[in-house]
Amino acid sequence: MKKNLAEKLRDKELIYGSHIFGGMPMLTEAMAQCGFDVLWIDMEHTSIDHENLVNNLIAARAGGTPAWVRIPWNDPVRAKPVLDMGADGIIFPYIRTAEEAALAAAACSYPPEGIRGYGPLRALDYGAISQMEYVTETFRHCRRIVQIEHIDAVKNLREIAAVEGIDGFIVGPNDLSASVGLIGQVRHPDMLPLYEQIAAVLKEFGKPFGVSTGFNEDFLQYWVDLGATILFAGNDVGYVREGAIAVREGYERLTKNA
Repeated sequence: MKKNLAEKLRDKELIYGSHIFGGMPMLTEAMAQCGFDVLWIDMEHTSIDHENLVNNLIAARAGGTPAWVRIPWNDPVRAKPVLDMGADGIIFPYIRTAEEAALAAAACSYPPEGIRGYGPLRALDYGAISQMEYVTETFRHCRRIVQIEHIDAVKNLREIAAVEGIDGFIVGPNDLSASVGLIGQVRHPDMLPLYEQIAAVLKEFGKPFGVSTGFNEDFLQYWVDLGATILFAGNDVGYVREGAIAVREGYERLTKNA
């Protein structure tokens, strides 16, 4: 029997994901039909707003794929409406300390465990799930993911990894490289010891981890060899551009042979 996303995350099996940057529901639905384990809907570096987000979450579900949402900042106020929209997971960017990781975890849980305010709608399936079922069990199905993308996070990683309530870690090589003066050089020799340190600590703590990057098979294989199980690469806008270029190049071959 095929495992679902939560089971794969729990068992540290490979999870294949891709990014949603354009926020066009039809493209999101099409991508959700392509066999990825999860889609990453990005609100940090895109124009995706709340109205656009809920339509993309609906599209992802229609296509049969869970969706994690990266919010713009580690802020409970930003996390709250995304949780209430029924995202399958929240990705918190730029976590640098255990205190910041604890705030992320608390933002996703109701008192007394956390500080989340009550007010779900789509997350309740519009009332199909009872209030008590939701606040005691269903809300826990939303995965809480933090990003390691600053040298401070690497230095504090043992304390961050010990925080309760975090389900996984995703390395952001671009910002991590920038934080040590090597922006854009994610495969620089000086970056490799940092990646290896991250992998060693998270494996010691038994935490699933992965990477968000462009699609490069060698670099992704490097991460898999380190023990990464959560892989995010490629994006909707890039796929459209690549497809359009392929068609245009095909036209050129036709005209050359005419």
